[in-house]
Amino acid sequence: MAAPIVRTRGLCRDYQVGGHLVHALAGLDVTIDRGDFVAIMGPSGSGKSTCMHLLGCLDTPTGGQYELDGDDVSRLSRDDLARTRNRKIGFVFQTFNLLPRATAQRNVELPLVYGAVPRAERRDKAAAALDSVGLAERAHHLPTQLSGGQMQRVAIARAIVNDPVMLLADEPTGALDTRTGFEIMALFQDLNDRGITVILVTHESEIAAFARRILGFRDGRLVEDAAVTDRLSAADILSGKVAPP
Repeated sequence: MAAPIVRTRGLCRDYQVGGHLVHALAGLDVTIDRGDFVAIMGPSGSGKSTCMHLLGCLDTPTGGQYELDGDDVSRLSRDDLARTRNRKIGFVFQTFNLLPRATAQRNVELPLVYGAVPRAERRDKAAAALDSVGLAERAHHLPTQLSGGQMQRVAIARAIVNDPVMLLADEPTGALDTRTGFEIMALFQDLNDRGITVILVTHESEIAAFARRILGFRDGRLVEDAAVTDRLSAADILSGKVAPP
């Protein structure tokens, strides 16, 4: 059996705020298998953002262990964490984080530039990634020439261009209208069906219902780990087969 993508044991992150020690994440034990689609939920201050930062190698834990794709990344240096992020993790954010003066093609090429991939290979990989999210014809458009949904598709193409082992999405529909949000969730479900592991941070239960599994956080602790029993299909909603939530 293949090793899980994510395995944490006693993962902790503490912060010193004034004279107080804040336990932002306290003793997280969780396993996420390859090909899973997980929604992380919780109110503000619950620990969900801290969890995402640790899983995304954007921060280092105060204690505990984190294995990503079979490697212990808990104690990596800042430079090693950056290399791990570039090779193994794709990120999608609520505000897209696109370079405003770069074309869609150039934006998608960025992770490959950081990975020192040759120019011709970068061009081919970026074009293929844009095609996979339905934006091949928009490759030479600037972000200002794209709709919000198209910008998020560019961001998703950028996230998958390096063939990451895991896709992390932080409130990816938060800046979009309802129908466009469904279109983006349909794309995430399609990518997941192709075998990409997706971890989605959201505060909306309707969006979490597109995942396969929900991790709920409160006060820095994991308080729920449950399968989604009535999973929604974004494609069925868009086609009118089922009513939207």
